[in-house]
Amino acid sequence: MRAAAARQDRGRALVTDPDPYRPGCRVPPGRAGVNPPHDEYPAADNGTDRRLSGWRSRLLRLTSLRLRLVAVFAAVALAAAVSASGIAYWLNRDAVLTRAQNAALNDFRASMTRNAGSLPRYPSCDKLADAARSIGAGTQNYQVLLIGTGPDGERCATKSLSDGFSLDAVPSTLRKAVSKRNPKTGDPAEYHLYWQRVTRNGQPYLVGGAKVIGGGPTGYMFKSLEAERKDLNSLAWSLGIATALALIGAALLAQAAASTVLRPVARLGDAARRLGEGKLDTRLRVTGTDELAELSRTFNRTAERLEMRVDELSQREAASRRFVADMSHELRTPLTAITAVTEVLEDEADSLDPMIAPAVRLVVSETKRLGELVENLMEVTRFDAGTARLVMDDVDVSDLVTACIDARAWLDAVELDAPRGIIALLDPRRMDVILANLIGNALKHGGSPVRVKVRQDGDELVVEVADNGPGIPEDVLPHVFDRFFKADASRARSEGSGLGLSIALENAHIHGGEIAAANDPAGGAVFTLRLPMRTGAGQAAETEEGNEGT
Repeated sequence: MRAAAARQDRGRALVTDPDPYRPGCRVPPGRAGVNPPHDEYPAADNGTDRRLSGWRSRLLRLTSLRLRLVAVFAAVALAAAVSASGIAYWLNRDAVLTRAQNAALNDFRASMTRNAGSLPRYPSCDKLADAARSIGAGTQNYQVLLIGTGPDGERCATKSLSDGFSLDAVPSTLRKAVSKRNPKTGDPAEYHLYWQRVTRNGQPYLVGGAKVIGGGPTGYMFKSLEAERKDLNSLAWSLGIATALALIGAALLAQAAASTVLRPVARLGDAARRLGEGKLDTRLRVTGTDELAELSRTFNRTAERLEMRVDELSQREAASRRFVADMSHELRTPLTAITAVTEVLEDEADSLDPMIAPAVRLVVSETKRLGELVENLMEVTRFDAGTARLVMDDVDVSDLVTACIDARAWLDAVELDAPRGIIALLDPRRMDVILANLIGNALKHGGSPVRVKVRQDGDELVVEVADNGPGIPEDVLPHVFDRFFKADASRARSEGSGLGLSIALENAHIHGGEIAAANDPAGGAVFTLRLPMRTGAGQAAETEEGNEGT
């Protein structure tokens, strides 16, 4: 009898049942595609998130730039590791399954040809059983089911193992394919060997079937793929561990790289802060030729130019201050003589010719104005030079304000609300200058009556000076304390020097206080002086004013 099992290289893969390695996925005929199910082949990086949870908490405490660098390194490393692990897994998986599948099917084909092919067309059940046991006794450890028709015409199904699988375990699609004749012309093989991978009770199996050519029995083999699955599980875990280690290594390298990059940036930031604090001699140590080194060189060049420019401006400002101070000092001697002459002229003004008297009065007025301007310039230069000092004393603020107003004959033009008993540690002379400038400015620009209110607000002394004028334009408010500032630029000449409010503010600052200007909603401007309330024994300090005899 001419009988032979189908050749292995012409075998067919029928995959109609779910692939045991990926439930629900089908492999095209002829391909031994195997994908592990998620519950059988755990993903290699399932444990990575737990391992990296501590890293995440540490990274969140780092700077944002460091975090971004580490995240980018980790993402690139993770993508590369996952890609490499996936490719390695798929290649090894295909190789393992193909090798196991080909070995089992080749052995089954040879055993079928050798044992079942020598049987008669209608063998007895005993001979079929012997052939099944012979086929299943090979080295591939698969079970065999032989189905044939006995001499009496009865169907006989025998197993290599008494408790082996039955025909019901063979997928119906595989049974149909095995029993179907080959419709192709020119193909000498009447039947072909077909295989399919299935899952039974959670275990993967390879099922193959072939019919002996010439009308012999039909055989099925049932091979467990549990060993291959364990091998692939071990491979998946190994690749997962390798991926986790690669990710940790990438994070460590990213940390090192970030430190290398950010250390110069941190030094640059510290240098910039020191430069902003006025330490213009700050420089960076430059090493290397990379972009960060070039940035450091640029910073050093910028700091050097800035230091030179600031030194130049400081020298100019110092020279300007010396000029103003020297000029003011030199003007005092001739001004003293001029003042004496004008005082004589003022006393004789009534006896002078009516045509000359107005000119004499103008000279007297301008001389007084010039004297006040020189004194104010001297005061300003003391503030600029930092030589102004306080001569402190405990004073009753009410008495001080009253004396200031009375000395300038402003009692009729000022409404005073100053309760007695408010004692503060002040420099009486400088406080008198502040009050005189504020009240005089209110009378000059706001008109009488001027309201002066003194009160204690917690640990602060508050003096409010309000007038009844039109108020201060909003665009002028920020500049009222500027030196030589005049609200009406067209009035270049006026009785004031433009330094009064500036000197008042400087005197408030030297006391540790402040002056604010605002408009009252009811009308008029309000200047508010706030000084810290300090009491104690009167104290004195050397003053340039005393040295100058002012």
